[in-house]
Amino acid sequence: MAVLPGLALALAAFGLASLAHLLAPWIPALTACVVLGVAFTSLRWSPRVRAVLQPGFATAARRLLRIGIVLLGLKLSLVDIAGLGWLVLGMIVLVVIATFVFTFAIGRLLRLPGDEPLLIAAGFSICGASAIGAMSSVTGSKESEQATPIALVTLCGTLAIALLPALRPVFGLDAEQFGMWTGASVHDVGQVVATAQIAGASALAIAVVVKLTRVAMLAPMIAITGLVLKRDGKGKRPALVPLFLIGFIAAVLVRTFLPVPDVVLQAADLIQLVLLGMALFGLGAAIRVGTLVRTGVRPLAVAAISWVAIAAMSLGAVAVATAAGAPALR
Repeated sequence: MAVLPGLALALAAFGLASLAHLLAPWIPALTACVVLGVAFTSLRWSPRVRAVLQPGFATAARRLLRIGIVLLGLKLSLVDIAGLGWLVLGMIVLVVIATFVFTFAIGRLLRLPGDEPLLIAAGFSICGASAIGAMSSVTGSKESEQATPIALVTLCGTLAIALLPALRPVFGLDAEQFGMWTGASVHDVGQVVATAQIAGASALAIAVVVKLTRVAMLAPMIAITGLVLKRDGKGKRPALVPLFLIGFIAAVLVRTFLPVPDVVLQAADLIQLVLLGMALFGLGAAIRVGTLVRTGVRPLAVAAISWVAIAAMSLGAVAVATAAGAPALR
């Protein structure tokens, strides 16, 4: 039971993050979990304490993260995706792919080390820290290697909560347009909710569906990456499609085609939130602020460029969808 101390602390951290969210709804609980993980590891704990807690942190960051991603599939129905219309759906897919390729290319151009370009590309284009953890399943990246990408995606996603609502009147966006822009450009689901709810229920509704459609891109993007890495002889894990992604797809199909009771969905949503919160605390605990500072300006430059790019491309997608009279924006 070596994992219990670390898991217990991760669960307590999730409870504290949830309390912070209740007191200040603009603070996403999952983002708070990452911040608490960073804060915890920044304290001067003895090597013995770290050794006791590390097995639980590692289990949370890997196994609990994957279970949480599987359960995340129950939030997404193919019917909801189809309700966006083919134009909006196509624009979302295009933005995800373009952001992923662009961010990866910028990361390589600026010579980020190891798997950082790939992990940052996944985090910024798909679903934040969860996507970074998922991508690491095919790159074989350690928790320490995920530290910089997670810190960057958390920073930018948190800034978006304040910045996007301030820019809404500048671009003259109505509630539905703002919801689509938020869902297509902000990273983590919790950050999307915190940003979109400022514009009201209609903005929040479309933002969540658009965001979960981006989450659905996680499975094909991870699978394709696994195929490419295996072809190039760089894959560190044998599975082309990790088991948890198969579970994610299965959960989406269950939600779409089976009459899942509301009580089951509510329970799964709560469990998913707890597991992802514990996982993100574990990942946050792998972030060393001093090491992050010493990485220099290149990772920050990649993050800033990617952040601006996805915001601009998403705003362009909103403009195209509006001009074409997309049903979701009427």
